[in-house]
Amino acid sequence: MPTALERLPELAQNLWWSWHAEARDFFRALDETLWREARHNPVRLLHEIAAERLVLAAADPEILRRYETVMKAFDAAIRGERNWCAERHPAVSGCTLAFFSAEYGIHNSLPLYAGGLGVLAGDITKEASDLGIPLVGIGFMYPQGYFRQYVNPEGRQEEVYEQIDRGQVPVAPVTTADGKPIRVTLTLPDRMLQVAAWKVLIGRSVLYLLDTDLDGNAPWDRELTGRLYGGDQSARFLQEIVLGVGGVRMLRALGVKPTVWHGNEGHTALMMVERLRERLRAGVAFDRAVEEVRASTIFTTHTPVPAGNDAFPFPLVENYVSRLGEYGAAIDAYRERLYSMATHPAAWGPAFNMTALALRLSGHVNAVSRKHGEVARAMWQDLWPGLPVDQVPIASITNGVHVPTWVAVDIDRLHKHHVAQDWVERHDDPAIWERVSAIPDEALWEVRRRLKGGLFRFLRDRVRQRWAASHADPGQAVAFGSLLDPGALTIGFARRFATYKRAGLILRDPARLHAILTNERRPVQIIFAGKAHPADEQGKEILQSVYRAARDPAAAGRVAFLEDYDMHAAHWVTQGVDLWLNNPRAPQEASGTSGMKAGINGVPSVSILDGWWAEAAGRGNGWAFGGDAEAPDADARDAAELYRLLEETIVPLYYDRDSGDIPRGWLEVVRQAIRTVTPAFSARRMMKEYVEVMYIPAALGAIGSTKP
Repeated sequence: MPTALERLPELAQNLWWSWHAEARDFFRALDETLWREARHNPVRLLHEIAAERLVLAAADPEILRRYETVMKAFDAAIRGERNWCAERHPAVSGCTLAFFSAEYGIHNSLPLYAGGLGVLAGDITKEASDLGIPLVGIGFMYPQGYFRQYVNPEGRQEEVYEQIDRGQVPVAPVTTADGKPIRVTLTLPDRMLQVAAWKVLIGRSVLYLLDTDLDGNAPWDRELTGRLYGGDQSARFLQEIVLGVGGVRMLRALGVKPTVWHGNEGHTALMMVERLRERLRAGVAFDRAVEEVRASTIFTTHTPVPAGNDAFPFPLVENYVSRLGEYGAAIDAYRERLYSMATHPAAWGPAFNMTALALRLSGHVNAVSRKHGEVARAMWQDLWPGLPVDQVPIASITNGVHVPTWVAVDIDRLHKHHVAQDWVERHDDPAIWERVSAIPDEALWEVRRRLKGGLFRFLRDRVRQRWAASHADPGQAVAFGSLLDPGALTIGFARRFATYKRAGLILRDPARLHAILTNERRPVQIIFAGKAHPADEQGKEILQSVYRAARDPAAAGRVAFLEDYDMHAAHWVTQGVDLWLNNPRAPQEASGTSGMKAGINGVPSVSILDGWWAEAAGRGNGWAFGGDAEAPDADARDAAELYRLLEETIVPLYYDRDSGDIPRGWLEVVRQAIRTVTPAFSARRMMKEYVEVMYIPAALGAIGSTKP
């Protein structure tokens, strides 16, 4: 590395660059072709770039100027020159928050996420860095990550797992001062399990990824952290032991002393049990130990469907808990009480339910939208017998998205010119968004057209790459979007292919949809994207039906399926479509965040009144449809209402142009989407709310609970 650029490896190893366009542009400028081949991974870029190119870059005054600008911004961020938490809540800024999650979506180069839960965890860690919230994350180092998706000519999803080269991603092994790996030990019924960790820097936040792929572990134990959400129930429970028990012990081994502990979904419940064991081993009585754990613990529940919450048969749990080394000695006398805290009905009878356990061991609990709060309180009311449903202690903090990560560069420039130069620093302030009305229609429309053009170039590149790599047949090239029209109203639907999300709802009446899509004067087209869980056969069948619709000649190339949807593709789709479609079966959508990502980029939503949209809709920022989800004809009714909205309202508004071909009425909806979504559904608003509603009370509770 030339001396003039000697800090580039340091920058590449901190994922701060992933949400700062000037840093990404700098890496791209070093070698644009290699940047694309490296999948926008600067660690790999620096490993593979020719030394001659770096020498030339170090002699280029413009490159050096940009380097100095980027490093100055990086240093200011890491030093915390802007620190909301220290300024507003100095007591909390001195407390460490431990955040546990089974997955993290930080950037495409580190594929440790399956979907929205992981991307939310990633957005939380980024916003914690921006605000100066002292967060330490615990997750898994999945060497195979989540799968790459390939769709065969019949429309069947095929999963391909690619081994992550840990030397070419922004992670570093956790070691002692003299370079020895730090490991913690879990005593299983018949063997010892070693757990190591990898460190990821995310601005000022730190994430530790647990890893069992170690010499000395049994072959089947080395696979425990092999891939996201794999294996049978026994493997899944062992994963949750590693995450919860191993995560607490790793923090202890590192000397990290959290004041507040935050579990993201029920996978993290054993973190609370391990801390309970610690207090019991210290001689604290059971009831007092539970009180101490609860006082300092926050739990966020996400899944509003009973079957979506991890539950295990008691014999399986007993096999591990009763013989988990020191657990037997510490918890043996209280085992029945512990089991009663986790007991909840399952299809096979009473089960060890991780969400029920987390709810009972957490003093501060929240759902992820107001609507979800109502659903969660009713769903878990039986844990608080005799308490009216509206008094069940489950609050709600609506999810938000990390705006610097998800906003388009063109939208950023537009706001800097018309809203405020420092709009990113103030984006959760609703007052500044009144200035959106000052953006000229011509400028707003030009930006929206550029973003749409970028999406279509991305789609064409994907089709070309697929063709070159596997010689996809012509029908697949059409299905993947090669015939889409950049001038047509383009609807985006990009969600996990779970049954309740109803990806095929808009395909329900083929004749009516065909008339909408192929109208010569007002054409419409749809881009679908998303993955089905490898074990979800119903989800795979829905995906296959969508693919067949995209391949059907009757669709005239106006339906497309974007293969292998990931965070990189999500940027293009959420920024580039004209309209965001979301039609889950209410009330099964806890929150949803994809529509938020679209909204901050000026993409209105047409959505069921569930999750976040139940709070956002009704302000001229999109359209709502759907009714009683329990009605026997709910799907047919909702599809008919969606068609009617498109035919009578949405499509005519989009194509109502003036003499300059500008849809001024449509642009008012675009403005309202930006104005209403950006401040209210940002991770900045969400994290400030977590601090003031959850973290401060938990920190005070932690301090108070340890007093004699």
